[in-house]
Amino acid sequence: MATPSQLQALLQAVNALLRQRRYHAALAVVKGFRNGVVYGVKIRAPHALVMTLLFKSGSLQEKLRTILQSTYTHSRNLACFVCAYKSLCALQSRVQGKTYPVHSFLAAFVGGLLVFGDNNSINSQINMYLTSRVLFALCRLAVEKGYIPEVKWNVFSLHTAVIWGLVLWLFEYHRPTLQPSLQSSMTYLYEDSNVWHDISDFLIYNKSSPSK
Repeated sequence: MATPSQLQALLQAVNALLRQRRYHAALAVVKGFRNGVVYGVKIRAPHALVMTLLFKSGSLQEKLRTILQSTYTHSRNLACFVCAYKSLCALQSRVQGKTYPVHSFLAAFVGGLLVFGDNNSINSQINMYLTSRVLFALCRLAVEKGYIPEVKWNVFSLHTAVIWGLVLWLFEYHRPTLQPSLQSSMTYLYEDSNVWHDISDFLIYNKSSPSK
């Protein structure tokens, strides 16, 4: 078993290695993988816990398995993408001798295709999350660059009204086109609130138990 002095020497050696600039790109990939795992767990675990307990049926063991599987998939994919992205950026910079803006796009394009290209519920949620934010960012960039004129009136209110109008129209008349978790949320809000039998499932519970 290692003595405290040996552990201290090992720690010093590791810290010295981490400070070496020649290994910075490789070490950044390792830390990026680590951060992807941690961030994926922080984001997915609470979301999966709430959504599973609210909307999923089945035993407690099945629900826990669903939560763990969703958390694992999200954190693994995010970690692998960060690793692929940083590795490809470093490779392009090394080959071309310097960093160009297109490197980020190409690295993320390849990484996204490899990691998030599978059409499953986790990847779908992540991609839709990014889609809305990318569209917002591109609109702001277009205004900043002068490609489109800056609107002087409150466009946010109009955007809000159109989005809510469209999502409820889709829910009521074209429900299968919406993502399953959104369907579940909207069913809870707009359909389940139309049904009750007594005070128990009017105020206390959403639905009465089968025995009633």
